[in-house]
Amino acid sequence: MNKKVLLLLTVASLLTGPSFAQNPPATDRPNNNAVNSSGQNNSDKPVSGANSFTEGQAKSKIEQAGYTDVTGLKKDDNGVWRGKASKGGTSTNVSLDFQGNVNAAK
Repeated sequence: MNKKVLLLLTVASLLTGPSFAQNPPATDRPNNNAVNSSGQNNSDKPVSGANSFTEGQAKSKIEQAGYTDVTGLKKDDNGVWRGKASKGGTSTNVSLDFQGNVNAAK
């Protein structure tokens, strides 16, 4: 076998061989608390930040948290959606931050 063919085979095997720098499975990765994806708040108060939720998405997220009659939603200067909603027969002020945290006013 000539040297060029041997060199090509060596390079090809290196390029197609197993990768040694693999990402660990998702269960081994640390939790990213930047986004609330589990349906549970990662903060007990609204977190300021650039909020990309539309008003309709904000209303849906608040309803998914168990609230009904969501009204008066407005995004404030801190990027937090604020409005009124009912839960358990009681009307309260609610907020939704850019991470997806839904909080009742305290």
